[in-house]
Amino acid sequence: MESFAYTDLGKIPYTAALEIQTRAFNALLEEKAGGRRGVNNLFFCEHEPVFTLGKNAAESNLLVAGEWLSKQGIALYHTNRGGDITYHGPGQITGYPVFDLDCWQMGLKQYVHTLEEIVIRFLALYGIEAGRLQGATGVWIEPQTRRERKICAIGLKSSRYVTMHGFALNINTNLANYSYINPCGFKDKGVTSLEKETAAPQDIEKSEQQLLHLFREAFPSL
Repeated sequence: MESFAYTDLGKIPYTAALEIQTRAFNALLEEKAGGRRGVNNLFFCEHEPVFTLGKNAAESNLLVAGEWLSKQGIALYHTNRGGDITYHGPGQITGYPVFDLDCWQMGLKQYVHTLEEIVIRFLALYGIEAGRLQGATGVWIEPQTRRERKICAIGLKSSRYVTMHGFALNINTNLANYSYINPCGFKDKGVTSLEKETAAPQDIEKSEQQLLHLFREAFPSL
């Protein structure tokens, strides 16, 4: 029996994906409260261009006016995940694991570490060495150097060890849109994508399948 159900939501507005994962999150909490094992879900999608601000985000990390963003076709939402401001858009794999971590006897710190490890292993498939940066959740290329650049952001919400929200991994992402923000609140660190690091556009469907395989290894059948 698979440990989680997988759904590819395709290209979808942020608010529509948020509604889907919120329903799954609430259903999992309800089952858990009743002493039953609910359905863990993993959702992958690409969003239409949007900036999202976490619950503790600083408004000053948005460097342009909301009206200007609207004219560029970029939405702006405050959301209930942790973390600061980030960008979602086409060419980026956004993953939403709605998991009951108790199924794997996993704490939140270990969960974040596991998400990072999945992305690190994914990038290794392309010959890219990535790692962690102390005090900065996510996955980085050349961490601890002056060339450090973020390729994957992570922001979560949890209740009773049930999770929602997740990660945003840049594959063929338009990196120019990051110039409108201080990504994840950082003013002195860069961002990158798989396309930029390999100097070639990548097959996003292939990337999703590679990530899905790594998720199944990291969160094995129950």
